[in-house]
Amino acid sequence: MQFKDVIGQSATKQHLVEMVEQNRLSHALLFLGREGSGTLPLALAFAQYVVSQPVASPEVADLFGGFTALESKPSFLTPEQVVGESAFQRAEQLIHPDLHFSYPVIPRKSGDKPVSTDYISEWREFITQFPYGNVYDWLQFIGAENKQGNITADECNDIIRKLSLKSFESEYKVLVLWMPEYLGKEGNKLLKLIEEPPPNTLFILVAENDEQILPTILSRCQLVKIPSLENNEVEQALVERAQASVETARQIAGISEGNYREALQLLQHSDEDWQSLLRDWLNATLKGGPLAQVKFTEEVSKLGREKQKQFLRYFNHLLELSVRIKVLGAGQLMMGDNERDFALRLNKIASVSQQQAIIEELDRAAYYIERNANAKMLFQALTIKLYHIIQNKTLILNN
Repeated sequence: MQFKDVIGQSATKQHLVEMVEQNRLSHALLFLGREGSGTLPLALAFAQYVVSQPVASPEVADLFGGFTALESKPSFLTPEQVVGESAFQRAEQLIHPDLHFSYPVIPRKSGDKPVSTDYISEWREFITQFPYGNVYDWLQFIGAENKQGNITADECNDIIRKLSLKSFESEYKVLVLWMPEYLGKEGNKLLKLIEEPPPNTLFILVAENDEQILPTILSRCQLVKIPSLENNEVEQALVERAQASVETARQIAGISEGNYREALQLLQHSDEDWQSLLRDWLNATLKGGPLAQVKFTEEVSKLGREKQKQFLRYFNHLLELSVRIKVLGAGQLMMGDNERDFALRLNKIASVSQQQAIIEELDRAAYYIERNANAKMLFQALTIKLYHIIQNKTLILNN
């Protein structure tokens, strides 16, 4: 994967290249960013860039040490130049012998003690098909179903073994550890290796939530924050990479909030009429009574988890548009006529404070859906909460 294959993140890319060129690269980096921001693709591109650098001559310092002579300077290839190296071709195919990976895995059968290497074929295929996928996508890809993925003590021992060996052909050994949040206390096995690694060893940890990472590991890494993508970057990627229409891409980019993985999911279901479903829900909540509410709950519970999350995200998107309209005015925002009309109607139903309360409830519901909450119970409870939040506003949302 090349830097140009990573959506946006131009400032971060430049920063990473300068770290290498100016000999300021730490031996342990933590790439931290929200889902869909491109942390994994960026880490892969950077790892492949580092491992493909030419071997330095004896009189030149290594990437992590001092110069043997003051006048000596390491010679590095630019991201454009490194593409022509044979080492890069192997790194891009994820078969370079000095490029290692670690990620959550599951036992194939009872009693197994799996390590990442057991799933390397699936990993290569997953990265090719879903570079912006999340850990849920990965675990489903390897058939986890409801099993919990883990990075186990056996995996930690395997990492220690692999990185204790000399590099095969590159100057550097690089380990990309995806989702260190899945490291339990067994992760403490890696502390000494991370703190005092063998020469020319680079750890790249790729995470979404630093609060779930062992503090002992977190404190030993240099943080590289990966910002969320801009709406225009998501829109452009959808048009150029996913062949979406400009109008559809703009709408999805607004909803996805910088999450390209979510944008692709929304694009797959762009023909879904979320607005009509939302209108039915609000009318059932405010005017339809218990029978209409139960009917809606039955209908939405059949959608499946991903669609339920997208539906809630769409509702959130419209609420956020409603708030912005109140602050900036409808003429200052780019949106379709249908969305503008619906957002204006939402402003008649609920005040800004009520809309903020609804957004919090929707976010909480999406969190529970992600964790396999019972859909019928969740949406029934959510319907009751929405009613109590906006019980004094009972406008029916007609077409």
